[in-house]
Amino acid sequence: MDSVTIREIAHYFLHLVFPVFIALIFFRKNWKKAYLMMLATMLVDLDHIFADPLFDPNRNSIGFHPLHTYPMIGLYALSIILRKGYKIVAVGLLFHMLTDFQDFYFWK
Repeated sequence: MDSVTIREIAHYFLHLVFPVFIALIFFRKNWKKAYLMMLATMLVDLDHIFADPLFDPNRNSIGFHPLHTYPMIGLYALSIILRKGYKIVAVGLLFHMLTDFQDFYFWK
């Protein structure tokens, strides 16, 4: 297996599977709902449609796409503290950003 394949496996594992563990640990009572809500945060990737080219495996999403900017990440972090009803979504968005961050910086 080459590093690109391992990188892709890691990326999609962190986006699709690892949130189950986050849901089980932090939102045990409603873990299924939490998991589905965290999966829904994948919609944040719709901001990629404004990029040219649409997909570039060597592009850092963080700081490039509108919903992946540092001010937005700060807003997601504040949502954990300020907006009780948005805590699960905020956790999902922050973990999404962490996944995209590792995808660019850890696999060079």
